[in-house]
Amino acid sequence: MDVRTSPNQAAQQLDELTILYQFSNTMLSTLRLNKLTHLILTALTSDRTKFFERAMLFLRNEKTGMLQGMLGVTQETAIGLEVVGEDPLSSRWDMDDTAIAGQRESAISKHVRLTRIESSMNCAMIRRVICELRLYASSEEGCQVCEACDFIQRLGVTSFAVVPLIARDRALGLIVVDNHISNKPIDRNDLHFLQLIANQAGMAVENSLLYNRIEEAHANLHDARERLGHGERLAAIGAMAANLAHELKNPIVTIGGFAGRLVKGLPAGSREHQYADTIVKETCRLERMLAEILAFSRKPTICYNICDVGDILADCFASCATALEDNSILLTKSFADGPCITLGDAYQIKQVFLNLILNACEAMPDGGTLRVSLQKVSLDKKCILVSIQDSGGGISADMLPKIFNPFFTTKPHGTGLGLAIVNRILLNHGGSIEAKNEDNGALFTVTLPQAEAC
Repeated sequence: MDVRTSPNQAAQQLDELTILYQFSNTMLSTLRLNKLTHLILTALTSDRTKFFERAMLFLRNEKTGMLQGMLGVTQETAIGLEVVGEDPLSSRWDMDDTAIAGQRESAISKHVRLTRIESSMNCAMIRRVICELRLYASSEEGCQVCEACDFIQRLGVTSFAVVPLIARDRALGLIVVDNHISNKPIDRNDLHFLQLIANQAGMAVENSLLYNRIEEAHANLHDARERLGHGERLAAIGAMAANLAHELKNPIVTIGGFAGRLVKGLPAGSREHQYADTIVKETCRLERMLAEILAFSRKPTICYNICDVGDILADCFASCATALEDNSILLTKSFADGPCITLGDAYQIKQVFLNLILNACEAMPDGGTLRVSLQKVSLDKKCILVSIQDSGGGISADMLPKIFNPFFTTKPHGTGLGLAIVNRILLNHGGSIEAKNEDNGALFTVTLPQAEAC
Protein backbone atom coordinates (compact mmCIF):
# COMPACT_ATOMS: atom_id res chain seq x y z
CA MET A 1 0.00 0.00 0.00
CA ASP A 2 1.33 3.42 -0.96
CA VAL A 3 1.38 5.67 2.11
CA ARG A 4 3.29 8.51 0.54
CA THR A 5 1.84 11.98 0.98
CA SER A 6 0.61 13.71 -2.14
CA PRO A 7 1.83 17.23 -2.98
CA ASN A 8 -1.62 18.65 -2.17
CA GLN A 9 -1.68 16.92 1.22
CA ALA A 10 1.85 18.10 1.98
CA ALA A 11 0.95 21.68 1.10
CA GLN A 12 -2.18 21.45 3.27
CA GLN A 13 -0.20 20.10 6.22
CA LEU A 14 2.36 22.89 5.82
CA ASP A 15 -0.40 25.48 5.81
CA GLU A 16 -1.92 23.94 8.94
CA LEU A 17 1.43 23.92 10.75
CA THR A 18 2.06 27.53 9.74
CA ILE A 19 -1.32 28.54 11.14
CA LEU A 20 -0.61 26.72 14.39
CA TYR A 21 2.78 28.40 14.73
CA GLN A 22 1.29 31.81 14.00
CA PHE A 23 -1.52 31.22 16.48
CA SER A 24 0.97 30.09 19.15
CA ASN A 25 3.13 33.18 18.58
CA THR A 26 0.01 35.35 18.68
CA MET A 27 -1.05 33.94 22.06
CA LEU A 28 2.38 34.90 23.45
CA SER A 29 2.24 38.45 22.08
CA THR A 30 -0.14 40.05 24.59
CA LEU A 31 -1.39 39.76 28.16
CA ARG A 32 -4.40 42.02 27.59
CA LEU A 33 -7.42 39.76 28.06
CA ASN A 34 -9.66 41.92 25.90
CA LYS A 35 -7.28 41.86 22.93
CA LEU A 36 -6.54 38.18 23.49
CA THR A 37 -10.21 37.19 23.16
CA HIS A 38 -10.54 39.15 19.93
CA LEU A 39 -7.42 37.53 18.48
CA ILE A 40 -8.62 34.02 19.39
CA LEU A 41 -12.06 34.36 17.81
CA THR A 42 -10.80 36.29 14.80
CA ALA A 43 -8.22 33.58 14.13
CA LEU A 44 -11.03 31.01 14.13
CA THR A 45 -13.23 32.93 11.69
CA SER A 46 -10.90 35.00 9.51
CA ASP A 47 -10.51 34.50 5.76
CA ARG A 48 -6.85 33.80 6.49
CA THR A 49 -7.69 30.54 8.28
CA LYS A 50 -11.18 29.72 6.92
CA PHE A 51 -12.00 27.45 9.87
CA PHE A 52 -15.51 28.53 10.90
CA GLU A 53 -18.07 31.16 10.00
CA ARG A 54 -18.86 32.19 13.57
CA ALA A 55 -17.24 31.86 17.01
CA MET A 56 -18.48 32.84 20.47
CA LEU A 57 -16.55 33.00 23.73
CA PHE A 58 -17.91 32.48 27.26
CA LEU A 59 -15.79 32.81 30.41
CA ARG A 60 -16.68 31.24 33.73
CA ASN A 61 -17.20 33.32 36.87
CA GLU A 62 -15.32 31.49 39.62
CA LYS A 63 -17.59 32.77 42.39
CA THR A 64 -20.99 32.08 40.80
CA GLY A 65 -20.05 29.39 38.29
CA MET A 66 -22.02 31.31 35.66
CA LEU A 67 -20.73 31.33 32.09
CA GLN A 68 -20.70 34.95 30.95
CA GLY A 69 -20.83 35.82 27.25
CA MET A 70 -17.75 37.86 26.36
CA LEU A 71 -17.50 38.16 22.58
CA GLY A 72 -18.96 36.99 19.30
CA VAL A 73 -17.19 37.20 15.90
CA THR A 74 -18.37 36.22 12.41
CA GLN A 75 -16.55 36.11 9.09
CA GLU A 76 -18.11 39.51 8.32
CA THR A 77 -16.64 41.10 11.47
CA ALA A 78 -13.35 39.12 11.48
CA ILE A 79 -11.44 41.91 9.79
CA GLY A 80 -8.24 43.71 10.67
CA LEU A 81 -6.13 40.59 11.29
CA GLU A 82 -2.62 41.48 10.14
CA VAL A 83 0.50 39.31 9.85
CA VAL A 84 3.52 40.67 11.73
CA GLY A 85 6.86 39.27 10.55
CA GLU A 86 8.01 37.71 7.29
CA ASP A 87 9.09 34.24 8.44
CA PRO A 88 5.96 32.01 8.49
CA LEU A 89 7.24 30.09 11.54
CA SER A 90 8.04 33.18 13.62
CA SER A 91 5.31 35.53 12.41
CA ARG A 92 2.15 36.30 14.36
CA TRP A 93 -1.21 38.00 13.94
CA ASP A 94 -2.18 41.36 15.35
CA MET A 95 -5.19 43.69 15.42
CA ASP A 96 -5.45 47.42 15.98
CA ASP A 97 -7.81 49.01 18.49
CA THR A 98 -10.18 50.22 15.77
CA ALA A 99 -10.84 46.67 14.53
CA ILE A 100 -11.29 45.47 18.11
CA ALA A 101 -13.80 48.25 18.86
CA GLY A 102 -15.73 47.43 15.67
CA GLN A 103 -16.02 43.76 16.61
CA ARG A 104 -17.13 44.61 20.13
CA GLU A 105 -19.92 46.87 18.89
CA SER A 106 -21.23 44.35 16.36
CA ALA A 107 -24.74 42.92 16.78
CA ILE A 108 -23.53 39.36 17.41
CA SER A 109 -21.07 40.51 20.06
CA LYS A 110 -23.74 42.52 21.91
CA HIS A 111 -26.08 39.52 21.74
CA VAL A 112 -23.43 37.21 23.18
CA ARG A 113 -22.59 39.61 26.02
CA LEU A 114 -26.24 39.54 27.10
CA THR A 115 -26.14 35.74 27.35
CA ARG A 116 -25.58 33.85 30.61
CA ILE A 117 -25.28 30.07 30.90
CA GLU A 118 -25.75 28.14 34.13
CA SER A 119 -22.76 25.79 34.34
CA SER A 120 -24.50 23.69 37.00
CA MET A 121 -27.64 22.94 35.00
CA ASN A 122 -28.69 19.53 33.74
CA CYS A 123 -27.42 19.88 30.17
CA ALA A 124 -25.45 17.10 28.44
CA MET A 125 -23.39 19.56 26.43
CA ILE A 126 -22.47 21.78 29.39
CA ARG A 127 -21.76 18.75 31.56
CA ARG A 128 -19.40 17.27 28.98
CA VAL A 129 -17.54 20.51 28.24
CA ILE A 130 -17.32 22.08 31.72
CA CYS A 131 -17.30 19.04 33.99
CA GLU A 132 -15.63 16.39 31.83
CA LEU A 133 -13.42 18.91 29.96
CA ARG A 134 -14.15 17.31 26.59
CA LEU A 135 -15.02 18.73 23.19
CA TYR A 136 -18.65 18.48 22.16
CA ALA A 137 -19.84 18.34 18.55
CA SER A 138 -23.47 18.08 17.50
CA SER A 139 -25.53 18.21 14.34
CA GLU A 140 -28.50 16.58 16.01
CA GLU A 141 -31.78 18.21 16.96
CA GLY A 142 -31.36 17.47 20.67
CA CYS A 143 -29.76 20.79 21.55
CA GLN A 144 -32.38 22.72 19.59
CA VAL A 145 -35.13 21.69 22.01
CA CYS A 146 -33.10 21.32 25.22
CA GLU A 147 -35.06 23.02 28.00
CA ALA A 148 -32.05 23.18 30.31
CA CYS A 149 -29.94 25.19 27.88
CA ASP A 150 -31.80 27.60 25.62
CA PHE A 151 -28.88 29.77 24.50
CA ILE A 152 -28.43 27.52 21.44
CA GLN A 153 -31.86 28.50 20.14
CA ARG A 154 -31.47 32.16 21.08
CA LEU A 155 -28.16 32.42 19.21
CA GLY A 156 -29.53 30.57 16.18
CA VAL A 157 -26.97 27.76 16.32
CA THR A 158 -27.64 24.56 14.34
CA SER A 159 -24.67 22.28 13.66
CA PHE A 160 -22.01 23.40 16.11
CA ALA A 161 -19.01 22.44 18.23
CA VAL A 162 -18.12 23.50 21.76
CA VAL A 163 -14.61 23.25 23.18
CA PRO A 164 -13.49 24.02 26.75
CA LEU A 165 -10.72 26.50 27.56
CA ILE A 166 -8.65 24.44 29.98
CA ALA A 167 -5.93 25.53 32.40
CA ARG A 168 -4.65 23.54 35.37
CA ASP A 169 -7.30 20.86 34.88
CA ARG A 170 -10.24 23.22 35.15
CA ALA A 171 -12.47 24.94 32.64
CA LEU A 172 -12.00 28.70 32.37
CA GLY A 173 -14.80 28.92 29.83
CA LEU A 174 -15.79 27.62 26.42
CA ILE A 175 -15.83 28.51 22.74
CA VAL A 176 -18.82 27.79 20.51
CA VAL A 177 -18.22 27.59 16.72
CA ASP A 178 -20.52 26.91 13.79
CA ASN A 179 -21.09 27.56 10.09
CA HIS A 180 -24.36 29.43 10.33
CA ILE A 181 -24.41 30.73 6.73
CA SER A 182 -23.31 27.79 4.59
CA ASN A 183 -24.35 25.08 7.09
CA LYS A 184 -21.15 23.28 6.08
CA PRO A 185 -20.60 20.25 8.36
CA ILE A 186 -17.83 20.46 10.93
CA ASP A 187 -15.54 17.51 10.10
CA ARG A 188 -12.92 15.71 12.17
CA ASN A 189 -10.08 17.84 10.81
CA ASP A 190 -11.92 21.00 11.92
CA LEU A 191 -12.49 19.55 15.37
CA HIS A 192 -8.83 18.51 15.62
CA PHE A 193 -7.68 22.05 14.85
CA LEU A 194 -10.29 23.54 17.19
CA GLN A 195 -8.97 21.38 20.01
CA LEU A 196 -5.33 22.34 19.33
CA ILE A 197 -6.15 26.04 19.20
CA ALA A 198 -8.34 25.86 22.32
CA ASN A 199 -5.52 24.20 24.28
CA GLN A 200 -3.19 27.10 23.52
CA ALA A 201 -5.94 29.66 24.03
CA GLY A 202 -6.77 28.25 27.48
CA MET A 203 -3.18 28.65 28.68
CA ALA A 204 -3.00 32.17 27.21
CA VAL A 205 -6.25 33.22 28.91
CA GLU A 206 -5.03 31.77 32.21
CA ASN A 207 -1.78 33.74 31.94
CA SER A 208 -3.73 36.90 31.17
CA LEU A 209 -6.05 36.39 34.16
CA LEU A 210 -3.09 35.76 36.46
CA TYR A 211 -1.34 38.86 35.14
CA ASN A 212 -4.47 40.95 35.72
CA ARG A 213 -4.69 39.65 39.28
CA ILE A 214 -1.06 40.56 39.89
CA GLU A 215 -1.70 44.02 38.45
CA GLU A 216 -4.78 44.41 40.66
CA ALA A 217 -2.87 43.22 43.74
CA HIS A 218 -0.07 45.64 42.91
CA ALA A 219 -2.55 48.50 42.54
CA ASN A 220 -4.19 47.57 45.86
CA LEU A 221 -0.78 47.43 47.54
CA HIS A 222 0.08 50.84 46.12
CA ASP A 223 -3.23 52.26 47.39
CA ALA A 224 -2.62 50.70 50.80
CA ARG A 225 0.82 52.32 50.95
CA GLU A 226 -0.68 55.66 49.96
CA ARG A 227 -3.36 55.34 52.64
CA LEU A 228 -0.76 54.32 55.22
CA GLY A 229 1.41 57.29 54.35
CA HIS A 230 -1.61 59.58 54.45
CA GLY A 231 -2.61 58.11 57.80
CA GLU A 232 0.87 58.70 59.19
CA ARG A 233 0.77 62.30 58.01
CA LEU A 234 -2.67 62.78 59.56
CA ALA A 235 -1.42 61.22 62.82
CA ALA A 236 1.51 63.64 62.86
CA ILE A 237 -0.84 66.57 62.21
CA GLY A 238 -3.15 65.30 64.94
CA ALA A 239 -0.33 65.01 67.45
CA MET A 240 0.86 68.51 66.55
CA ALA A 241 -2.69 69.87 66.89
CA ALA A 242 -3.08 68.19 70.29
CA ASN A 243 0.21 69.65 71.53
CA LEU A 244 -0.71 73.07 70.17
CA ALA A 245 -4.16 72.91 71.81
CA HIS A 246 -2.54 71.93 75.11
CA GLU A 247 -0.08 74.83 74.91
CA LEU A 248 -2.80 77.34 73.97
CA LYS A 249 -5.15 76.31 76.74
CA ASN A 250 -3.31 78.03 79.63
CA PRO A 251 -2.83 81.46 78.00
CA ILE A 252 -6.46 81.46 76.79
CA VAL A 253 -7.69 80.69 80.32
CA THR A 254 -5.50 83.52 81.62
CA ILE A 255 -6.84 85.95 79.01
CA GLY A 256 -10.42 84.96 79.84
CA GLY A 257 -9.81 85.36 83.56
CA PHE A 258 -8.40 88.87 83.27
CA ALA A 259 -11.11 89.87 80.80
CA GLY A 260 -13.71 88.66 83.31
CA ARG A 261 -12.18 90.90 85.98
CA LEU A 262 -12.27 93.84 83.59
CA VAL A 263 -15.96 93.25 82.90
CA LYS A 264 -16.74 93.43 86.60
CA GLY A 265 -14.80 96.67 87.05
CA LEU A 266 -16.02 98.56 83.99
CA PRO A 267 -19.24 100.59 83.88
CA ALA A 268 -22.12 98.63 82.37
CA GLY A 269 -23.08 99.91 78.93
CA SER A 270 -19.70 101.47 78.21
CA ARG A 271 -17.78 100.63 75.05
CA GLU A 272 -14.92 99.18 77.14
CA HIS A 273 -17.36 96.90 79.00
CA GLN A 274 -18.70 95.69 75.66
CA TYR A 275 -15.18 94.95 74.37
CA ALA A 276 -14.22 93.06 77.51
CA ASP A 277 -17.45 91.08 77.46
CA THR A 278 -16.77 90.07 73.84
CA ILE A 279 -13.29 88.90 74.88
CA VAL A 280 -14.80 86.76 77.66
CA LYS A 281 -17.34 85.14 75.31
CA GLU A 282 -14.78 84.42 72.60
CA THR A 283 -12.24 82.98 75.05
CA CYS A 284 -14.97 80.72 76.45
CA ARG A 285 -15.68 79.54 72.90
CA LEU A 286 -11.97 78.90 72.31
CA GLU A 287 -11.75 76.96 75.59
CA ARG A 288 -14.63 74.72 74.52
CA MET A 289 -13.04 74.20 71.11
CA LEU A 290 -9.66 73.28 72.62
CA ALA A 291 -11.34 70.95 75.10
CA GLU A 292 -13.08 69.11 72.24
CA ILE A 293 -9.86 68.87 70.21
CA LEU A 294 -8.01 67.47 73.20
CA ALA A 295 -10.85 65.04 73.94
CA PHE A 296 -10.83 63.82 70.34
CA SER A 297 -7.04 63.48 70.07
CA ARG A 298 -6.49 61.89 73.48
CA LYS A 299 -6.52 58.09 73.65
CA PRO A 300 -9.70 57.27 75.60
CA THR A 301 -9.56 55.36 78.85
CA ILE A 302 -12.74 53.44 79.63
CA CYS A 303 -13.60 52.46 83.19
CA TYR A 304 -16.07 49.62 82.65
CA ASN A 305 -18.85 49.31 85.19
CA ILE A 306 -22.44 48.14 85.26
CA CYS A 307 -24.55 51.13 84.17
CA ASP A 308 -28.29 51.71 83.99
CA VAL A 309 -28.94 53.69 80.80
CA GLY A 310 -32.24 54.94 82.26
CA ASP A 311 -30.40 56.53 85.21
CA ILE A 312 -27.84 58.11 82.86
CA LEU A 313 -30.63 59.64 80.76
CA ALA A 314 -32.39 60.96 83.88
CA ASP A 315 -29.13 62.62 84.94
CA CYS A 316 -28.83 64.17 81.45
CA PHE A 317 -32.37 65.57 81.65
CA ALA A 318 -31.52 67.23 84.97
CA SER A 319 -28.35 68.75 83.50
CA CYS A 320 -30.24 70.05 80.43
CA ALA A 321 -33.31 71.31 82.27
CA THR A 322 -32.29 74.95 81.90
CA ALA A 323 -31.54 74.60 78.16
CA LEU A 324 -34.89 72.89 77.58
CA GLU A 325 -36.76 75.57 79.53
CA ASP A 326 -34.95 78.51 77.90
CA ASN A 327 -35.76 77.18 74.41
CA SER A 328 -39.41 76.33 75.29
CA ILE A 329 -38.86 72.66 74.42
CA LEU A 330 -41.33 70.03 75.58
CA LEU A 331 -39.62 66.79 76.67
CA THR A 332 -41.54 63.53 76.23
CA LYS A 333 -40.10 60.27 77.53
CA SER A 334 -40.91 56.65 76.80
CA PHE A 335 -38.86 54.23 78.89
CA ALA A 336 -39.01 50.43 78.95
CA ASP A 337 -39.96 48.72 82.19
CA GLY A 338 -37.12 47.62 84.42
CA PRO A 339 -33.45 48.55 84.33
CA CYS A 340 -31.59 48.77 80.99
CA ILE A 341 -28.14 47.57 81.92
CA THR A 342 -25.00 47.95 79.86
CA LEU A 343 -21.31 47.55 80.61
CA GLY A 344 -19.38 50.75 80.09
CA ASP A 345 -18.14 54.10 81.34
CA ALA A 346 -21.14 56.02 82.69
CA TYR A 347 -19.37 59.38 82.33
CA GLN A 348 -18.60 58.83 78.62
CA ILE A 349 -22.08 57.45 77.88
CA LYS A 350 -23.53 60.56 79.56
CA GLN A 351 -21.37 62.65 77.18
CA VAL A 352 -23.05 60.93 74.25
CA PHE A 353 -26.59 61.72 75.36
CA LEU A 354 -25.76 65.24 76.56
CA ASN A 355 -24.26 66.07 73.17
CA LEU A 356 -27.31 64.75 71.31
CA ILE A 357 -29.81 66.52 73.59
CA LEU A 358 -27.98 69.87 73.43
CA ASN A 359 -27.70 69.58 69.64
CA ALA A 360 -31.45 69.01 69.53
CA CYS A 361 -32.01 72.12 71.65
CA GLU A 362 -29.87 74.19 69.26
CA ALA A 363 -31.92 72.86 66.34
CA MET A 364 -35.13 74.19 67.97
CA PRO A 365 -34.37 77.81 68.97
CA ASP A 366 -38.04 78.74 68.68
CA GLY A 367 -39.29 75.80 70.69
CA GLY A 368 -40.45 72.33 69.80
CA THR A 369 -40.70 68.80 71.08
CA LEU A 370 -37.90 66.44 72.12
CA ARG A 371 -38.89 62.78 72.20
CA VAL A 372 -36.61 60.33 73.98
CA SER A 373 -37.38 56.61 74.07
CA LEU A 374 -35.51 53.77 75.74
CA GLN A 375 -36.20 50.13 74.93
CA LYS A 376 -34.69 46.67 74.95
CA VAL A 377 -34.50 44.88 71.61
CA SER A 378 -33.09 41.64 70.23
CA LEU A 379 -31.15 42.11 66.98
CA ASP A 380 -28.24 39.72 66.38
CA LYS A 381 -27.86 40.00 70.17
CA LYS A 382 -29.67 41.68 73.06
CA CYS A 383 -29.33 45.46 72.79
CA ILE A 384 -30.49 48.71 74.34
CA LEU A 385 -31.97 51.20 71.90
CA VAL A 386 -32.13 54.93 72.71
CA SER A 387 -33.96 57.20 70.23
CA ILE A 388 -33.62 60.99 70.44
CA GLN A 389 -35.88 62.88 68.04
CA ASP A 390 -36.37 66.62 67.66
CA SER A 391 -38.79 68.75 65.62
CA GLY A 392 -36.15 71.12 64.31
CA GLY A 393 -36.63 70.54 60.59
CA GLY A 394 -34.09 67.77 60.12
CA ILE A 395 -30.72 67.60 58.39
CA SER A 396 -30.25 68.23 54.67
CA ALA A 397 -29.84 65.05 52.62
CA ASP A 398 -26.38 65.98 51.31
CA MET A 399 -25.03 66.62 54.81
CA LEU A 400 -26.58 63.59 56.51
CA PRO A 401 -23.85 61.08 55.49
CA LYS A 402 -21.08 63.44 56.68
CA ILE A 403 -22.25 64.50 60.14
CA PHE A 404 -20.10 61.94 61.99
CA ASN A 405 -16.92 62.94 60.11
CA PRO A 406 -14.35 64.81 62.22
CA PHE A 407 -14.34 68.61 61.71
CA PHE A 408 -17.56 68.59 59.67
CA THR A 409 -20.03 71.06 61.11
CA THR A 410 -23.09 73.10 60.08
CA LYS A 411 -22.74 75.52 63.02
CA PRO A 412 -21.10 78.93 62.48
CA HIS A 413 -18.86 78.50 65.53
CA GLY A 414 -18.72 74.70 65.80
CA THR A 415 -15.61 72.51 65.72
CA GLY A 416 -17.24 69.53 64.02
CA LEU A 417 -15.93 67.17 66.71
CA GLY A 418 -19.02 66.67 68.90
CA LEU A 419 -20.67 63.90 66.86
CA ALA A 420 -17.28 62.43 65.91
CA ILE A 421 -16.52 62.03 69.63
CA VAL A 422 -20.01 60.56 70.17
CA ASN A 423 -19.42 58.02 67.40
CA ARG A 424 -16.00 57.04 68.76
CA ILE A 425 -17.31 56.60 72.32
CA LEU A 426 -20.08 54.30 71.09
CA LEU A 427 -17.68 52.27 68.93
CA ASN A 428 -15.40 51.82 71.94
CA HIS A 429 -18.42 50.52 73.87
CA GLY A 430 -19.40 48.07 71.13
CA GLY A 431 -22.36 50.23 70.13
CA SER A 432 -23.38 52.36 67.17
CA ILE A 433 -25.31 55.45 66.16
CA GLU A 434 -27.51 56.19 63.15
CA ALA A 435 -29.13 59.41 61.99
CA LYS A 436 -32.05 60.03 59.68
CA ASN A 437 -34.85 62.51 59.09
CA GLU A 438 -38.32 61.66 60.32
CA ASP A 439 -41.50 63.64 61.03
CA ASN A 440 -40.00 67.08 60.28
CA GLY A 441 -37.00 66.49 62.49
CA ALA A 442 -33.77 64.56 63.03
CA LEU A 443 -33.85 61.13 64.66
CA PHE A 444 -30.68 59.76 66.27
CA THR A 445 -30.73 56.11 67.29
CA VAL A 446 -28.09 54.88 69.74
CA THR A 447 -27.49 51.14 70.15
CA LEU A 448 -25.61 49.70 73.14
CA PRO A 449 -25.03 46.06 74.04
CA GLN A 450 -27.21 44.86 76.87
CA ALA A 451 -25.59 43.32 79.93
CA GLU A 452 -27.09 41.22 82.70
CA ALA A 453 -27.66 42.94 86.01
CA CYS A 454 -25.52 41.67 88.89
